Amino acid sequence: MSTVLVIGAGGVSSVCVHKMAMNPDIFSEIHLASRTKSKCDAIAASVKERTGVDVSTYGIDAEEVPAMVNLIRKLGPELVVNLALPYQDLPIMDACLEAGVAYLDTANYEPKDEAKFEYHWQWAYHDRFKEAGLMALLGSGFDPGVTSVFTMWLKKHKLKTIRQLDILDCNGGYHGQAFATNFNPEINIREVTAPARHWENGQFVETPAMAKRVEFDFEEVGPKNMYMMYHEELESLAKFNPEMERARFWMTFGDEYIKHLTVLQNVGMTRIDPIKYKGQEIIPLQFLAAVLPKPETLGETTKGNTNIGVIATGEALDGPNGEKGGEKTFYINNICSHEAAYEETGNQAVSYTTGVPAMIGSAMMVTGKWSGDGVFNMEEMDPDPFMDMLNGHGLPWQVKELDGPVDF
Repeated sequence: MSTVLVIGAGGVSSVCVHKMAMNPDIFSEIHLASRTKSKCDAIAASVKERTGVDVSTYGIDAEEVPAMVNLIRKLGPELVVNLALPYQDLPIMDACLEAGVAYLDTANYEPKDEAKFEYHWQWAYHDRFKEAGLMALLGSGFDPGVTSVFTMWLKKHKLKTIRQLDILDCNGGYHGQAFATNFNPEINIREVTAPARHWENGQFVETPAMAKRVEFDFEEVGPKNMYMMYHEELESLAKFNPEMERARFWMTFGDEYIKHLTVLQNVGMTRIDPIKYKGQEIIPLQFLAAVLPKPETLGETTKGNTNIGVIATGEALDGPNGEKGGEKTFYINNICSHEAAYEETGNQAVSYTTGVPAMIGSAMMVTGKWSGDGVFNMEEMDPDPFMDMLNGHGLPWQVKELDGPVDF
């Protein structure tokens, strides 16, 4: 029975708080804060209607460390769950250190003025959290998060080593909008327009954004074009699996999305540097995000499935009778229905597939199944209890052996 403070009031936060309320034996008291208190109030009202659980709400600027420290000390949570923007990771970590409370997030820190996705800023906090006797868990979403746990589960139960790894993120849902992003527009577009990077032979190789495209037939979705891009879990996976020869991340995008994004890039609307407009400084991408449909409003109209998983090739574990395993390839994934996610929490599956792992990671920490002093990535934890909770809380997974390594 634990008290938690959740920061942020978007779709992921809504899912996470709903799922926390559905597990009162783990989360006895839930507090929710964001810059816009009315968004917190709307989530709390939905939670009350669906579960009967009361969620306390607060308005706060997560970048104001003294105010965050005061709120944390007032509420006395065992854990702060950061579901705000990645720019706010470091201030919230600072507040947790000062207030003496554990920390969890779903995405690594990135500076506001550069689309740079690296863990080094947060890894630099390790000694401070260790000396304080506190745990910080990074990247407890789906990717990063579940994909890292999938990988380490395969390494624990199926493979001695991993030679090649491909992460495949497919959103086969359709929301009826000409152009909309299924999670925070600013973060989504920054990720997609950044140069692609993949791990190969001990180093990261950079290629132009969206330059490599492959068609893949996803179960319960069908054939989709997926594009190689960079995602932060490649960095942590390479760190904790140094034997990997190659690791890549792929995400699907429809032709309409690519067409609209190309036009927006061409006219400068995806820029993240400030410009002057009528005497005021604005950032084009932030303005674009303000006029695009909010991801949390897409749940009611989004139909179809997501299919996210990893394909790993490596030296297989030896058999039960001592026979050598040889090289094998395994595909482990989850398929999530947009309609089912909306029925349960009022949010579409992209928010659901991140919000549920945020709840599960929080449960791992407050129940002591995952523990430690310092800053940790998901790869460093025992995958089994997390995988068990995925099956029981809306994100069941499946694993199968493939005939051989991927041919793309």
